[in-house]
Amino acid sequence: MSDIIDKLNQVLQQRKQADADSSYVAGLYAAGTDKILKKLGEEAVETVIAGKGGHRDEIIYETADLWFHSLVLLAHNDIDPQLILNELERRFGLSGIEEKASRSK
Repeated sequence: MSDIIDKLNQVLQQRKQADADSSYVAGLYAAGTDKILKKLGEEAVETVIAGKGGHRDEIIYETADLWFHSLVLLAHNDIDPQLILNELERRFGLSGIEEKASRSK
C-alpha cells in the first residue's frame, strides 16, 4: 500500500476516538454516513468541474480532496484501503468490457 495512504488511514482510524469539536474528520464521523456521503459527492462534483476546466493544479487539488474523503468513507465503514488496491490489481489487464461482464455472473 502507498505510504501516504497507509499513514492517512492510520490517522483516520485514530480520529474515530477524537472529539468531534477537535477534529474535522471526527466531526464527519459524528455526523454519520449521510454527511460523509454528501461531502464525498461535493468533492466529486468539484473534481468534475476542475477536470472540465482543464487546469492541472485544480485537478490535482480537487482529486486529492476526493481521494481523502473516499478514505474517510472507507475508514468509517472499517474497510482497509488495501482492499481497494487489491481490487484494482485484480482488474489490471482486463478490458473494461471484460471486467463489467464478470460482475454480472
